[in-house]
Amino acid sequence: MLHILVADDHGIVRSGLRMLIERQDGMSVVAEAEDGVEALSLAQSVRPDVAVLDVSMPKMTGLQAAREIGAHCPGTSILLLSMHDDERYVFEALKVGAAGYVLKRAADTDLIDAIRAVARGEQFLSPSSESVLVKEWLADGAEQPRDLLTPRELDVVKLIAEAHTNKQIAEILHVSEKTVESHRANVLAKLGMRDRVELVRYAIRRGLIEP
Repeated sequence: MLHILVADDHGIVRSGLRMLIERQDGMSVVAEAEDGVEALSLAQSVRPDVAVLDVSMPKMTGLQAAREIGAHCPGTSILLLSMHDDERYVFEALKVGAAGYVLKRAADTDLIDAIRAVARGEQFLSPSSESVLVKEWLADGAEQPRDLLTPRELDVVKLIAEAHTNKQIAEILHVSEKTVESHRANVLAKLGMRDRVELVRYAIRRGLIEP
């Protein structure tokens, strides 16, 4: 039996995914999360075989959650579900260690095959995501440009852009307020920015939040 975690911030989407998955023999949804932070916590608790994560979620994106789940739950295969048919998101998914990337509009035909594939230790990309560029990158291991911000700094940028206070960010990330203030100062210095408004624009461009 494959134990599966489903994370999406829309309840109706989670219900649809659960119905689709549980119609299959040998598959069971053992946990549901409505944001990336909850997905990470549940993954650490229930240790699912596969985590199906929406790319765009509050508090922590699916990409950020994938990175953290991969670090804390190495036995969990990660499948990202996205409405974005964009090479940038596919590259980011592969960089954070996701084994699969499925477009939401193709979930009814691709999701089950994708879950089975990543559970076997294989990679799965929705056919429309398998551009020549992605295939070449997978084949020769070419690296993408180095990110200016660290993963933790990107976590902080997302939460700032979502209008969380330093205290709230500290609680979500389990760090001190002083650490949050330090990350915020480092981000502004690295990006040459002055305030939250500019950080929000950056977060939208990076796909950390939706406009």
